[in-house]
Amino acid sequence: LSICSKICYAIGGAPNQVAGSAAAFFLQIYLLDIAHITPFHASLVLFVGKASGAVTDPVAGFFISKSRWTKVGRLMPWMLACTPFTVVSYFFMWYLPPFVSGRVAWYLTFYCLFQALTTLFQVPYSALTMFLSTDQKERDSATAYRMTMEVLGTLIGAALQGQIVASAHISHHCTVNPPVNTTDTWHDTPSFPDPSDLLSHQVIYMIAAGVIGGVYLLGIVILFLGVKEKDDPYALNSDRAIPFCKGLGLTMKHGPYVKLTASFLLISTAVQLEQSNFVLFCTYAADLRNHFQYLVVTILVSAAVSIPFWQKFLQRFGKKCAACGISWMIPFAVMLVTIPNLILAYLVAFVSGLSIAASLLLPWSMLPDVVDNFRLQNPHGKGHETIFYSSYVFFTKMSAGIGLGISAAGLEFTGYKPGMCRQSNDVILTLKILIGVVPAVLILVGLFILLFYPITEESRKETKLALEVLR
Repeated sequence: LSICSKICYAIGGAPNQVAGSAAAFFLQIYLLDIAHITPFHASLVLFVGKASGAVTDPVAGFFISKSRWTKVGRLMPWMLACTPFTVVSYFFMWYLPPFVSGRVAWYLTFYCLFQALTTLFQVPYSALTMFLSTDQKERDSATAYRMTMEVLGTLIGAALQGQIVASAHISHHCTVNPPVNTTDTWHDTPSFPDPSDLLSHQVIYMIAAGVIGGVYLLGIVILFLGVKEKDDPYALNSDRAIPFCKGLGLTMKHGPYVKLTASFLLISTAVQLEQSNFVLFCTYAADLRNHFQYLVVTILVSAAVSIPFWQKFLQRFGKKCAACGISWMIPFAVMLVTIPNLILAYLVAFVSGLSIAASLLLPWSMLPDVVDNFRLQNPHGKGHETIFYSSYVFFTKMSAGIGLGISAAGLEFTGYKPGMCRQSNDVILTLKILIGVVPAVLILVGLFILLFYPITEESRKETKLALEVLR
């Protein structure tokens, strides 16, 4: 693979991360403080939206596995077709409709559409890794390029969104260092914007959505022009495609895949909880409302620059050893929760970026090894790649949706009030648990499961040799 092809492939996946990052960091606080829907309804939007994307994964995998080869490939037409609709759904996801009673249905509809359409892009795009090269090192290299660009996309999305919309969340009614929360917090004057402020906030979010929509269109053009999809390079002429339902059953019985998926669905849920509650935590629990956009950028810059380090690390010490880096965020997150201050917040942001980079790179680097292992055990079947990728994304999205739904429902239960300069002690305690305790437990359990992942560096080399003999 040429470096140009790897870069074009990597750029193709960046727009999904740009939009996903903006939504992960800002959608919850947008729904609560700009759209003024209740935390329960916000949890409903987040959970059902993630669930709709998750349900779309196996459906997309089924239809893609049935697709015929075209002049531009089997996977590329799916990505080309869904991109324009994804841009439209993303734009209206951030639009503030003039009516109030139907806002929950509005956001639920467009968030579900956006999640489903990004799935129709993500499944063929991630499976495309297997159709770039038969060489494991080339695929790992392409994955490293892809994850570097996706983390940069995450950085661009959060930075764009954060810088553009920060003014919508800094109220002139709130002091920079409000006094310690007491039980009389509820007597504070809500900082709901007046109609002119509401209009300006709407325009700000529309600008951000329009910019990110343009990034989508640019990314798909570069992907289409710069990447050539190869017809299944692993299959013999006599091989037959594995039926989707049969293939799904076989993947669910494949030990390495089950262990990898179980581990990283817990770890990805922890990362999602950190992302979705970080801005709320900085605003209400750590008195850092004027710094949250810079802290988000620090996290993502750290993640972007550390991807090449993790790629070199896993090449030298192995992929399972690299997983230890995911645990680095735990002690620092606990420190931020217990001793919140500005310097510590930036240190936590930097270390969290290192851990997030490892959690993003590793599963996508390890999944092709699982697919090769499956291929070795089922040497005369083909077409199973999209089954692995679609079901993996299904499980991670579903677990993240459940986690986000529970976290938003927890804020509702403890009495979160939109528009307040300060929140009650119960809300602040909930935010601290969601930022510190819950992610720490999920990461530790996920890493424990990963200890039983059976594919080692030696077995990878044996699998590579065996597949070359088969070919």
